[in-house]
Amino acid sequence: MIRLFVALPLPATVKTQLSLLAGGIPGARWVPPENYHLTLRFIGEVETWRAQEADEALAAIRAPGFALSLRGLGTFEKGGRIGALWVGVERTEALCFLQAKVETALQRAGFEPERRRFAPHVTLARTERAAPEKLIGFVQAHNLFRAPPVPVERFTLYSSHLGKEQALYVPEVEYELQLAA
Repeated sequence: MIRLFVALPLPATVKTQLSLLAGGIPGARWVPPENYHLTLRFIGEVETWRAQEADEALAAIRAPGFALSLRGLGTFEKGGRIGALWVGVERTEALCFLQAKVETALQRAGFEPERRRFAPHVTLARTERAAPEKLIGFVQAHNLFRAPPVPVERFTLYSSHLGKEQALYVPEVEYELQLAA
C-alpha cells in the first residue's frame, strides 16, 4: 500500500516566506518548510498497481501554466476545535481548471470522488493543542500576509510516509503544464 496525493510544489522563495510566519503559538505543530504544498487532490492509501493507474490518468492531463498568489491566513475547525492554521491561495480560473482536470482524471481511472469542496490553501500548522485565542490573535496579526505571484509550471504526484513527528512527502512523478507561447 502507498499513500498518495496530488499537489503543487512551492518554490524555495515562497517556502522561506511562509517559514518566517512559523512560531509564537504554544501547542501548535508547525509544518516544516520542505512539506509546504498546495493539495489539489488527496488520494489516500492505494495498492501499488492503483498508483500506476493514477500516474497514467494524471499524465494525460493538458492544462496551461499560471501564476499562483498566496494571501491572508485562516483556520479550519472540526467539531468546535481549530485543527489547522493555513495561508490562503487566490482561487483563480486556471487553478480551479487544473484541480477539476485532476479530479475528473482520477474519477475516470476508478478512484472515488473527493467529498470535500476544494479550498486552496497551504497548511502552516496543526493546532489541535493550541489555545483558540492565541490562534485568533495570530490570524488577525498576520492576515495582511501577501506573497508575490509565482509561476506554476507543473503539478506533482506525491507519496506520504507517516512518521512519529511528521510525514515525509516524496515527489513521485512531475507533470508539466503547457507554457504560454
